Amino acid sequence: MATDNEHISPPFEEPIPCFSLMPASESESNVPLDEPSTSPVAAPLAFLQKFRLYETRSKYYMVGRDKSRRYWRVLKIDRLETSELSIREDSTTYTECECSELLRRIHEGNKSTGGLKFITTCYGIVGFIKFLGPYYMLLITQRRPIGSIGGHIVYAISKTEMIALSDSVTQINLTTWRHENRYKKLLSMVDLTKDFFFSYSYNIMRSLQKNSCNDETGNVLYETMFVWNEFLTRGARNSLQNTMWTVALVYGFFKQDKLSISGRDFRLTLISRRSRHYAGTRYLKRGVNEEGRVANDVETEQILIEDVPEGSPMKISSVVQNRGSIPLFWSQETSRLNIKPDIMLSRRDQNYEATRLHFQNLVKRYGNPIIILNLIKTNERRPRESILRTEFANAINSINKDLSEEKRLKFLHWDLHKHSRSKGTNALLILGRLTSYALTLTSFFYCQVIPEYKPDGCLRWPYFENEIGNDVKKEKEKLCVEKDNNNFVRAAMFQKGILRTNCIDCLDRTNVAQYAYGLAALGHQLHALEAITSSKLELDDPLAEELMGFYERMGDTLAHQYGGSAAHNKVFSERRGQWKAATQSQEFFRTLQRYYNNAYMDAEKQNAINVFLGHFQPQDGKPQVWEVDPEQYSTVYGNGQSIVDEDRRSLHKKSLSDGNIIRESKLPPSSSSLGKSLASSDQNKMMSESTPDVLACGSGLKYSREAFGDFKDGSFDHEKCDSFDCSNFVDLDWLSCEQQFMDRSIFKNSSSVAAENEIVAQTTPSTSESSMKGSKHADDNDTNDFEVGEEFSDSFLSWVNNGETLCH
Repeated sequence: MATDNEHISPPFEEPIPCFSLMPASESESNVPLDEPSTSPVAAPLAFLQKFRLYETRSKYYMVGRDKSRRYWRVLKIDRLETSELSIREDSTTYTECECSELLRRIHEGNKSTGGLKFITTCYGIVGFIKFLGPYYMLLITQRRPIGSIGGHIVYAISKTEMIALSDSVTQINLTTWRHENRYKKLLSMVDLTKDFFFSYSYNIMRSLQKNSCNDETGNVLYETMFVWNEFLTRGARNSLQNTMWTVALVYGFFKQDKLSISGRDFRLTLISRRSRHYAGTRYLKRGVNEEGRVANDVETEQILIEDVPEGSPMKISSVVQNRGSIPLFWSQETSRLNIKPDIMLSRRDQNYEATRLHFQNLVKRYGNPIIILNLIKTNERRPRESILRTEFANAINSINKDLSEEKRLKFLHWDLHKHSRSKGTNALLILGRLTSYALTLTSFFYCQVIPEYKPDGCLRWPYFENEIGNDVKKEKEKLCVEKDNNNFVRAAMFQKGILRTNCIDCLDRTNVAQYAYGLAALGHQLHALEAITSSKLELDDPLAEELMGFYERMGDTLAHQYGGSAAHNKVFSERRGQWKAATQSQEFFRTLQRYYNNAYMDAEKQNAINVFLGHFQPQDGKPQVWEVDPEQYSTVYGNGQSIVDEDRRSLHKKSLSDGNIIRESKLPPSSSSLGKSLASSDQNKMMSESTPDVLACGSGLKYSREAFGDFKDGSFDHEKCDSFDCSNFVDLDWLSCEQQFMDRSIFKNSSSVAAENEIVAQTTPSTSESSMKGSKHADDNDTNDFEVGEEFSDSFLSWVNNGETLCH
């Protein structure tokens, strides 16, 4: 009997009339074709975007083509090999007629066994997975466009299909068969039609700045932390040595909308990329692991691009921020009897090695400075969050002792819960001030380009040589200047460093702070694109309201993924003036929904995530994933050997209290013998990318480094930290002072001194647990672009620079 291979290689001896591979009803069928040739065409310059799957008795054949229908490739998958993934690519690039003829020959050669049968149309391979039986192939069978970046379309998944590569009957016992079906149902819990997105031509797993400063392609992109199907595609990528047939899936959030300002159109895009490292659900993934990876690690990018006619200069801008769990060894045990489970703080990392690795990774990804905005509570009747806060402060202080002054972590404690007890507007106002200052330290990405389109119709991005991106030690500024004919174009700017925000869950409070940072950044972005005359957007600006909708929806999406319910949006609701009773009712039901999912659904969801990401690989004769406590293993390798923290349970003492933090010993003393720096990181332990996701290029923003004081030793008074908002680079005692501080000028406001005092009165918390008093804030008329000195009063700057203390 003839085999398939006998009908793939014969040369085309004479031209044969071609027939269409696609149904006439398909939208692309009316695209004019090139004249058919009798010899293979050159290798494709574009991307394969549409595929058709066929099968014979012994093989699957996948035919892929590019958007223009000029280039056709064939992939062969063995159906008879069940123990290993056997996949090969035909090295020939065909025309449509040649590919059609090839399939006809395969059909003729296999008529005795049923011939060549069409299975499905698809839009990319998600990956291959094996449980206890055969391999399965996951395909995208329906997609939908959700936006575009510079002409590169971004897609979401509408429908998927999982196809077994082998249907041969093997001797399998009933138990194994049941386990196989259970694994298939478990995998389906990772719903690829929700919050996953991809692009064929744009590296959506990287920031706009990274794509402009680094032209890496292929497998290296799949190995980054934001590609969730890295494990599923690994076997195919290693066999084929390319990524032509697979799509890289990013999990998180994507929203795009158009803004019209003064007759000009802009595309505003908000992207959140969730890390696949230490991924999981709220109570089952907390804190940090041994490699320095944290739970709920999400990179958020805000992109603004001007819509211009083809051939006109295009201005593009983006800013990146980060959220992630507090990088300490702490956890919470899910409880069906306690809606507020105990927080357990481990003592096993007294030298903060994992915390150090985490910040080393951030430096590699984004450069310096690393600005930490910690929003957890200060004072509690029963210490919970406040103990984590003190331990986190100790960790930062210990790490900073081994760093040079310019590389020290910048740390800011700001109790959002306390400051939002009056009105949401007050909290947003102060957060806007704080995040605006953080933006002056990191800057943002901006450049102007003249669009140049590639053969596939996508924009060819500008490429800036990465002269200093891999050497964060250099402080010199790099300015990349583009020229439009004889006109001088504004110098490009680059983000250097990152604002990292956290609360306990990194969901509700974190989302409010990220909105404040996004609003501050949007003002600077619009000003850089010359859409507005001032770099500041007020909270009552219609653009601020529109942006709030972006971040509110993003917060709900990320909260569903990690916490099991929509986010608590009390601050946003109060800002909009919604009925207080309705807001309280909504928050209550969201609390119950989150509690139910955490207590009853998260264990199964965590198992599904671990299987999808390859953290657990089923083995015959080994415990199945549902037989192992998710808290008892971190990774199960191909040999079925699991890493179990045998001391995890012994590190924590059970408490009968309602929501206390449990710990065995006092806070560990700072170690003077650590002798390590973030600049010289341990590459093997970090397992991070070789180049930063945000290039550490020079900044185009001007600011005064002395504006918020100079803390030479990178430390602060821990006694004050227990009672006040505190920082190692900005003195925030004024947030905790009362009447004597109201007489001091805090913010520069051109309206009046009375307006300044009104703002201070709103932001001054009471020493008691009662609600704060406040009134409407005055408008801030500051129009200076990037100068911090204009944002803060002369008396405040003088006080900080002279080291005066107003509160004791």
